[in-house]
Amino acid sequence: MAREYNMDRRAYLATIGAGTAAGLAGCTGLTGGGGGNTIRPGTAPGFQPFEFRDGGELVGFDIDLTEAIVAETDYELGEWQTFEFDSLIQALTTDKIDMIAAAMTITDDRDETIDFSDPYYSANQSVIVREDGDFAPSSLDDLSGHPIGAQSGTTGETVIQSELIEPGKLEESNYNSYDNYVLAVEDLQNGNIDAVVVDEPVGETFADQRPVSVAFVYETGEQYGFGLRTDDDDRTDAVNSGLQAVRDNGTYEELRNKWFSG
Repeated sequence: MAREYNMDRRAYLATIGAGTAAGLAGCTGLTGGGGGNTIRPGTAPGFQPFEFRDGGELVGFDIDLTEAIVAETDYELGEWQTFEFDSLIQALTTDKIDMIAAAMTITDDRDETIDFSDPYYSANQSVIVREDGDFAPSSLDDLSGHPIGAQSGTTGETVIQSELIEPGKLEESNYNSYDNYVLAVEDLQNGNIDAVVVDEPVGETFADQRPVSVAFVYETGEQYGFGLRTDDDDRTDAVNSGLQAVRDNGTYEELRNKWFSG
């Protein structure tokens, strides 16, 4: 599916959020850690269409959605900070950022360290392979004996570890961990690995734009949430209220159609 990424997201959000932006100028004195009345967001580019760089600009569904949500609150949006995905939680807990916006799956393990907003997206895992290759797996068991990859710290890596390596279906040496999925897919295209386990919407985007295809989908029923510090109830409440507001006023649907429709 062809997508246009040349739309100026600031102009787009100015249009859909004009009714709320005016209230930001007079906001002062809100409580919470980090940047006072500011929400400093952090993300991990390379996860298209959620967050990636286009001509040097940070764009994507999570980027636009975060800006729209914050525009519905009494907070101002701080400057975006970028990290490797598996460094985001540490960046949050050490006050480098106030919010993780990176298609992060809500899990019990993560919830022990940070809080999550209400869910904002549901997804499963997909397994992608080379489009012109002979390998056509239809289940996780079919990956046994093959070199496969995923991004470090993601649900895809967890699936490989818990469903394949721990039960002895896949040798640890056959698993390759990457800092981001772009590197994993490049290795797949170059024939260094035979499959990549990646979140379903991202797998579909890679299949649209590169010579890879989705072999099958592994249902995990996961949900994405925005990550916030456990002691930062004010920002958590504000993000949840802003998320509900953009759902109610149609902005969420507009952004979903922008990033996930052909």
